[in-house]
Amino acid sequence: MVRNLPGSLSQVKTIAKYEFINYLRTRRFFILLSITVAISILLTSVVAYYRPAGFMSSELGFYSSWWGLAVNYILILSAIFFGGDAISGEFQNKTGYFLIGNPISRTAIYAGKWIAALLASLTVFAVFTAFTIANGFYYFGINVPWQFGLSFLFSILYLVSIMGFTFFFSSIFKSSSMSILVTAILFLFAFNLIQTLVSNLVQMEPWFLITYGAQIIGNILNDPYPQNIVEIQIGPNRTFTSYNATVPEGIAIMAIYFAVTMILGLYIFKRKELT
Repeated sequence: MVRNLPGSLSQVKTIAKYEFINYLRTRRFFILLSITVAISILLTSVVAYYRPAGFMSSELGFYSSWWGLAVNYILILSAIFFGGDAISGEFQNKTGYFLIGNPISRTAIYAGKWIAALLASLTVFAVFTAFTIANGFYYFGINVPWQFGLSFLFSILYLVSIMGFTFFFSSIFKSSSMSILVTAILFLFAFNLIQTLVSNLVQMEPWFLITYGAQIIGNILNDPYPQNIVEIQIGPNRTFTSYNATVPEGIAIMAIYFAVTMILGLYIFKRKELT
């Protein structure tokens, strides 16, 4: 009797399920969750004791200040923690022999691992969001600004795009430490430095950087929304120009980064030999 192999969708679901369970049991999950809770408790304590003017000025000011302080770092750390070695670890630890040797498509493996990493990241992100809203309810009631809802959705899009990027680098390297290190340097330092240099020295809009597109996460919490190009006179003959991504532009940049890096990462993973 010939048994039919599970379809691709079923394979993706199975891999995603067990990879997600594995993430929830790992030390890294509890470390990142502890960091997120610690940041949230610290913010709660500081705001309750000092009542900073920026936080207490208005509902929008509160969410803008609280959300803007930490959300980008939590999203980046989540992607690095869960996606940085998702693929490279299979090659470094030789565990890929047990997975790739089965009648499972590499596309299903890649997609299942990506979904599991995203779910683990969203779990941590949900904790920070819960602390944010709980504090907002305490100080300003249940009237959450609609801008915060959009910022929340933009944050998820940014997380999705970062996760695609981390999986891309995880597919390139066979060393887990190298893939994690490169991704961390790019998102925590390099992209921001390049954006500053391009904006301030070259005086050009850095539309090609994912961190530039991610500005809409914080900018949407400003009323009014910042202008795309802002010129500031800093001397008799010198003008400083700053750039802010528009909402459609930011969404497009993050979506393109996700699509391109996911396709390239999957292509590399499918072509890579397990030696």
